[in-house]
Amino acid sequence: MLKDCQGALEDLDKADVLESNNVFTLQIHGDVKKMLEDCQGALEDLDKADVFKPNDAFTLRCRGDVKRILKDHQGALEDLDKVDVLKPNNAFTLRIRGDVKKMLKDYHGALEDLDKAIVLEPNDAFTLRCRGDVKGMLKDYQRALEDFDKVDVLEPNHAFILGNRGNVKRMLKDY
Repeated sequence: MLKDCQGALEDLDKADVLESNNVFTLQIHGDVKKMLEDCQGALEDLDKADVFKPNDAFTLRCRGDVKRILKDHQGALEDLDKVDVLKPNNAFTLRIRGDVKKMLKDYHGALEDLDKAIVLEPNDAFTLRCRGDVKGMLKDYQRALEDFDKVDVLEPNHAFILGNRGNVKRMLKDY
């Protein structure tokens, strides 16, 4: 997926010179910058896209994810809540919003979003990982272990999963 992000960025820069402030170009530019871990640059492009086309679900979803990465959890939640109204029951939105709610320590709200996301994409490792973590925070260790076991099948030998699964087993006294 990240094979030619730099090449994509070069093309998008050229497109911006030819037609500045094109919303589509700004949106994709922001998304590519996020992939290249230039989250501040991504946020600038996505903020600009939002000025020219306010409340666009794609812009808000990408910007919410960027804000999550930048640890602006409240800002991310605001954008992702708007997306959920515009385009309800989107697995990506629910997954990212669940992670944001987890960071804000709204574990029940996070679990609600993550449960919905799993119905839409039952084998998404990120969602299962996050949901397992939330279940552990809620001291539902058995169900957390079930999620971590599923992730271990999808992504074997993942250090985060093995560490969390080991901790959950310790809490269950399953040595």
